[in-house]
Amino acid sequence: MEPRGLATQLRRGTVEYCVLALLRQAERYGFELVHELSSVDGMVTSEGTIYPLLSRLRREELVSTSWRESDSGPPRRYYRLTRAGQRALDEFSDEWVRFRDAVDHFLSIGRPE
Repeated sequence: MEPRGLATQLRRGTVEYCVLALLRQAERYGFELVHELSSVDGMVTSEGTIYPLLSRLRREELVSTSWRESDSGPPRRYYRLTRAGQRALDEFSDEWVRFRDAVDHFLSIGRPE
């Protein structure tokens, strides 16, 4: 698998939890989430990925939304983390630590010290 395809596969399973983590900090609108995610190396994403994801998170009641007027254009839909979203993020965080440690264990086997 080429490196670009590998990064895509890794992002696919984790980007929704990165979105939930960003929403834990503060309410955000969709383009703001795209910008925040894309500002970190390895997490490049697009509006075409984020907006369908946000719709699914809303249907699953992991986020809620509200509309607000914008000084620079049409009203924006803001997303906020719900209690169910916080629980899902907490569960992922616990599992991520176990998973990351397991992968690190196997990657370190046979590595020169």
